[in-house]
Amino acid sequence: MDEIRIRELEIYAHHGVYPQEKEQGQRFYLNVTLFLDTRPAGLLDDLEYSVNYGEVCNRLDEWMRENKYDLLETVAEMLADRLLCAFPLVRECLVEIRKPEAPIDLPFGSVSVAIRRGWHKVYLSVGSNLGDREATILCALNDLKKCKAVRGVRMSQLMETKPYGGVEQPDFLNGAIELETTMPPLELLDHLHGLEHNAGRKREIHWGPRTLDLDILFYDKLVYEDENLIIPHVDLVNREFVLKPLKELAPNFRHPILQKTVTELLEDISR
Repeated sequence: MDEIRIRELEIYAHHGVYPQEKEQGQRFYLNVTLFLDTRPAGLLDDLEYSVNYGEVCNRLDEWMRENKYDLLETVAEMLADRLLCAFPLVRECLVEIRKPEAPIDLPFGSVSVAIRRGWHKVYLSVGSNLGDREATILCALNDLKKCKAVRGVRMSQLMETKPYGGVEQPDFLNGAIELETTMPPLELLDHLHGLEHNAGRKREIHWGPRTLDLDILFYDKLVYEDENLIIPHVDLVNREFVLKPLKELAPNFRHPILQKTVTELLEDISR
């Protein structure tokens, strides 16, 4: 991706752990890099296809002044989040905050915190086989759209499917969801579990009936594993009820381990 860089933007603000820092304020310096595709703007000579760095600087100044935080880490997270939400063409941003007047009783140049944040493409499976199944799924979809850390939500057609896993229970409605999010994987997982909880899900029987089931299938091309989450979803290659609606959204998305597209994985099940 291309970059727009802002260097040593000076802002007087009131952030710090100590009371005098919030009362008196001090100088901060921002280094910000915006990652986006600038080629359309370059070919057309049209600012509409890029980001107005003057506006970015004014927004950064405004956001830095309107709150008082203890930690530079918090300020950096706030600025990155607002940049990504306020400027849709920006895919990622690198934010560094320098604090040359930090209360340190030793000679130093400055202290700083630097973070990189961005939008990530995610595919989910969604299912329900209790209560008003379609209403439950649509409610969860609407809640996802309301989340400020999520954008570009769209869902496949819902399909009626037989239960998977050998537990006798009602038929499911299943579908797939595509979205972009700034949340890292485990934070997204917690958010999805919150939606399931709000829908009344109880985790009592493995592969049992549920009011709402939301699983992360893919997160960019990430390969990730810990005790709570595996990406790509470990069993999606065996689940027609997952791959069929997913094909509607992303037929050519390639599994980062198996190197097969969603279409090819679905064909493998058919064979």
